[in-house]
Amino acid sequence: MKEARRKKYKTLSEYDSKRLLSEYGIPVTREKLVKSQKDAVTAAEEIGYPVVIKACGPDLTHKTELDAIRLNLADARSVRQAVKDLKTATKGQKLQGLLVQEMVKGQRELVMGLIRDQQFGPCVMFGLGGIYTEILKDVSFRVAPLTERDALEQMDEIKGKKILEAFRGMAEVDRQLLAKALVALGKIGLDHDDVKEIDINPLILSKEGNPVAVDALVVINGKK
Repeated sequence: MKEARRKKYKTLSEYDSKRLLSEYGIPVTREKLVKSQKDAVTAAEEIGYPVVIKACGPDLTHKTELDAIRLNLADARSVRQAVKDLKTATKGQKLQGLLVQEMVKGQRELVMGLIRDQQFGPCVMFGLGGIYTEILKDVSFRVAPLTERDALEQMDEIKGKKILEAFRGMAEVDRQLLAKALVALGKIGLDHDDVKEIDINPLILSKEGNPVAVDALVVINGKK
């Protein structure tokens, strides 16, 4: 955050966004920021295959459109090729580095985030994620600060709430962990008045029902 303020960035990189979330106890992917092919391979072996590699920087808010993501990399050879491809695809972009992260497997995607309303202040959002966020617009809001009870009620307000239940061999979501993440988002908004928005999409539910933030973006408004 300090560097972002000093350099007057409008957004934090995915890596820095997730570091902020992690500081507040929100589950994020295991990942490492690297610069070279060698370091990428080392990181992938430490995390465990398969992995994802993304170009990472404060200006890279639309990585898919830039072809700046490589998924399901299963070995060192594919990691080295991915690093080469990503550096070519993002030539001319300001890169913080390359983000090597675990490949989270899960068929259920949620979205959660924070907006700063002019009247109500920081408000926490929760709903269906992935491609369904814009299509279905199935979301619920709460004004910060949230209690755990607020967060649990928020989960029950979306139309697609059954996605949180046990389904086809997938466990019920850990609602307590999910509630703590929603409460934490509200706290970030209250603690940092220069955080304008937070977007966590997707937040994937593992087969065991554990939520993990796979992608995240923090927007800042430049206040000191």
